[in-house]
Amino acid sequence: MFKIVEKEFLSENVARLVIEAPYIAKSRKAGHFIILRIDENGERIPLTIADADIEKGTITLYVQRVGVSSHKLCAMNAGEKLAGVVGPLGTATHIAKVGTILCAGGGVGVAPLFPIVQAMKLAGNRVITVIAARSKELIILEEEMRKYSDELIIMTDDGSKGTKGLITQGMEEVILREKIDEAMVIGPTIMMKHAALTTKKYNIPTQASLNTIMVDGTGMCGACRVTVGGKTEFVCVDGPEFNAHEVNFDEMMNRLNTYKKKESKCYREYLEEEVSSKLE
Repeated sequence: MFKIVEKEFLSENVARLVIEAPYIAKSRKAGHFIILRIDENGERIPLTIADADIEKGTITLYVQRVGVSSHKLCAMNAGEKLAGVVGPLGTATHIAKVGTILCAGGGVGVAPLFPIVQAMKLAGNRVITVIAARSKELIILEEEMRKYSDELIIMTDDGSKGTKGLITQGMEEVILREKIDEAMVIGPTIMMKHAALTTKKYNIPTQASLNTIMVDGTGMCGACRVTVGGKTEFVCVDGPEFNAHEVNFDEMMNRLNTYKKKESKCYREYLEEEVSSKLE
């Protein structure tokens, strides 16, 4: 159980993992996430389910190598087993036929956006998707997004693929030319903040997934507290999706930086130790 059946790197620090988890594959919906542990002493890692194959009994995850645990996970290979995978967790995305949906994903946020794009299209909506990254090497799931999007717009900071510019520029271009009934944004917190400000100008109902702040996944640790509409919410149990126009993104960014120095120090020491062990 929980064997890694496929693994590939999509870029230097982003890996795609396909994991055996038949019960989760059968019951997951767009917006759901899982909690996994690499080994018996490993920390709990929340990751959004990007795709699932009910017949094969597998789920697909996309992992960005940013710290010790994600580094260890990305170092695992097909055939190896995880200590545990729990899910599906969280509140599923509300899927309905509403008209034209604008979906915007930045960086690795494109992965959790994919099942939403897929579900919205299958529900009969016109789906326009904007994905963005710093450069063409960091663009992921392009073909998968294209399959379920009526139109796919690619933005890169350096112009190496698609149009040069920010994701908000791509979004506004679409908004100015046609009526958008709803929007969904997922990506780095600063990106979601500005994407929400863009749609707010045009009174477009917008949801944002705040999955990056989750830790425990059950609401017990309180690390994922966010303020939405002046009220405290717990991302892992009340979300991960919320009204983007009501999220206090500045507070969320401050909370995300709370342990940044310690995390960086821990990761640096881990990498140094790894290099030393290879030299011995």
